[in-house]
Amino acid sequence: MPMFKKSLAVLLILVAAALGGTMYGYYSEQETLTLDAGTNVQAETPRSVTVYVSGEVKKPGLVTLSEGKRVADAVNEVGGVIETADIDRVNMAALLEDGMQIRVPERQGTGNHAVPAAGQNTEGQININTANEKELQTLPGIGPAMSARIIEYREANGDFKKVEDIKKVRGIGNAKFEKLKDKVTI
Repeated sequence: MPMFKKSLAVLLILVAAALGGTMYGYYSEQETLTLDAGTNVQAETPRSVTVYVSGEVKKPGLVTLSEGKRVADAVNEVGGVIETADIDRVNMAALLEDGMQIRVPERQGTGNHAVPAAGQNTEGQININTANEKELQTLPGIGPAMSARIIEYREANGDFKKVEDIKKVRGIGNAKFEKLKDKVTI
């Protein structure tokens, strides 16, 4: 009888191994099927940005481009610049952001008559919507930090609607505005 018990033990071990292998294969196949089903994710559609291009360009207007494009792409989309454009004052390599405005300014003349700076009118007032940092720093009480804040505010919120709106810039209160109000325009 001892031989019978050994044979039975071997048989039970073989049956257990076969059953274990079958169960392992079954569960492995289920996991694989689950993984395969999860890989059928649809690709995201490319996002687009819409910008407004104005100034010294052939056909100013709204342009819609795919995300990741640059200012130069938007300018080219409206037909490019005209001969009076000052492209040195526009960062053509900047990435586009949805809703931004790109203004290509006019090149300043080099004739015998005095031409005011880009941010200045004929009375010598500084246009707070178009002046660069150096032009803003010619105003009383406006240094490099404050001129940078004015430009940041202008880029984030759009052009000033009235001269008094400059008081919305952090650091410009009523006292500083009183010194500026006759020297600025919009």
